[in-house]
Amino acid sequence: MNFNWFYEAAASSTAPASSSDAVASSVTETATAASSTTTFDWSALLDTIANWAVTTGIKLLISILIIIISFKIINVVFKRISRRLEKKKADATLSRVLVSTSRIACKILILIMIVGYLGIETASLSAVIASMGVGVGLAVQGTLSNFAGGVIIVVMRPFKLGDFITSNDQSGTVEDIKLFYTQIVTPDNKVIYIPNGTLANNVIVNASVKDDRRLDITMSVSYDTNLELAKNLLRKVCSENELVYTTPAPFVEVGEYASSSIEIYTRVWVKRADYWTVKWQLLTEFKNILDENHIEIPFNQLDVNIKK
Repeated sequence: MNFNWFYEAAASSTAPASSSDAVASSVTETATAASSTTTFDWSALLDTIANWAVTTGIKLLISILIIIISFKIINVVFKRISRRLEKKKADATLSRVLVSTSRIACKILILIMIVGYLGIETASLSAVIASMGVGVGLAVQGTLSNFAGGVIIVVMRPFKLGDFITSNDQSGTVEDIKLFYTQIVTPDNKVIYIPNGTLANNVIVNASVKDDRRLDITMSVSYDTNLELAKNLLRKVCSENELVYTTPAPFVEVGEYASSSIEIYTRVWVKRADYWTVKWQLLTEFKNILDENHIEIPFNQLDVNIKK
């Protein structure tokens, strides 16, 4: 019997099995290689962290401690300098601005030194800051004008701390002068922040420069009033007020013929501190003495006629 066909069939049936085994073995080898290449080297990472902590980490910790300690020392030193200047009665405006500016400059110097200590290239950092400064300068032109205005105010001294000023329809006592704005307090205790650029480029009325001030009051009387009597009565009130200066003498004269009244102008000189006190007193006493002498003070009236 011929068995050749049987052996050929068996050989052909076993051939695919051997090829599948080869494929499986190659896949296994690939997976093993991939797993060997993706294994993370934790020891190298720990060594890197340890080296950073020993070198840069210690520097960073020392830098933070230096900043905290130096800033506290700077604050304490400049507080003592400010108190010393106050005891010596130095100019409050100039000393406060100089102390504040010097404190900021010292802190900036400390930060620059820390940057150099950490090994950051200060030359490249300066170039970056300079390039950023150009863009920021274009964006904050108003802020820079306020800074320039603050310098002008400190140098030219149009007002100082404690002065009562009026500017841009805002009135108040100067409480603080910063590099970018001036803080004033209104008589009703509101705080107003005026940009220094606005102050330096507008009219400033300072009511605290002179020790004496002139007080102007206008009283209206009717056209049938005896003007000499009215003026004498107002002069009498002024002369009896102890806070009103006798030299220069009070001025009381007819100032204007209005549409429905005659305006009598009264001008007296008083101390700056007594200005408002005298004003309230004279306004009350003028009304009382005119009423006592039956002198009419005109006011607007409306006549209504009803037609049936």
